[in-house]
Amino acid sequence: MQTVSYAPDRKALWDATVEASRNGTFLMKRDYMDYHKDRFADCSLLFLTDSGKCLACLPSNFNATERRVETHGGLTYGGLVCTPEVTTAMALDMLRSARETYRRMGAATFIYKPVPHIYHTYPCEEELYALFRAGAVLSARAVSTAVDLTCPRPLSALRKRKAAKALRAGLTVDDCRLCDAEAALADFWAILTDVLAQRHHTSPVHTLREISLLRSRFEKEIRLYVVRSPQGTVLGGCVAYMTRAVAHIQYIAAGSEGRACGALDLLFSTLIGGRFTRQRYLDFGISTEQGGSVLNEGLIFQKEGFGGRAVCYDTYTINL
Repeated sequence: MQTVSYAPDRKALWDATVEASRNGTFLMKRDYMDYHKDRFADCSLLFLTDSGKCLACLPSNFNATERRVETHGGLTYGGLVCTPEVTTAMALDMLRSARETYRRMGAATFIYKPVPHIYHTYPCEEELYALFRAGAVLSARAVSTAVDLTCPRPLSALRKRKAAKALRAGLTVDDCRLCDAEAALADFWAILTDVLAQRHHTSPVHTLREISLLRSRFEKEIRLYVVRSPQGTVLGGCVAYMTRAVAHIQYIAAGSEGRACGALDLLFSTLIGGRFTRQRYLDFGISTEQGGSVLNEGLIFQKEGFGGRAVCYDTYTINL
């Protein structure tokens, strides 16, 4: 097996490997990873057979100042993206080769973020055993909340009551593939930005320009749903990242009027009730801070009210 560094002339090979993999999502494709390549020094690897077939790839970046490699600093999760041919013994060899490569680069620490199991289209946890064998230490654990769309749990009485209130107020859910998506996205982003600033003293990870660029590259995968008043005003909504197995809610927000009317309760009762027909899970995203040591109980209470239960996003540290 050969271990080679990613280069732009290997983009097609990389993307084809992600597409054929058991655990890759569109976030690992180069058009997504590279939109902010100026912020990260890429050190991604491909693992090839002697005939040149790619069996797996490893999205990663190198922080030379801190002598740290991460899989990947610009992604929520990363790790080995494996095709069906990869066995446990192969994964051991791949992770061993990656560690040796990064050690030669001068890295002292390897931060590894596996793809959570709900995103797998077929079992793909060979890397977890390889991490154990490498002496990896669980250094962070974030808690997300997911709904199994094949057998969703009932909504809580509170969520049902607020969704019914939204219906009585004449609110509607709009799939923005069928409307002026750019205008709706701008309206939603203004709400999102205000809510994050006022309630959480932060801002969206992506700017409006960045999320618009990504939507232009991944129109089928990055979807916008908004809740409108009877007059057509956007009161709230969400941006969903549609992978093969999961509809991941990347952003959620409602303004004060939307919160008073139960806009998000109507939104998610509608989405869980049948809008997502190709994915098995709806993933609301994490409700923890500081590497998982702090749980936002109010936030997770809302998500669990829609029937969601815990899925962990883990981070491992390997000393090189």
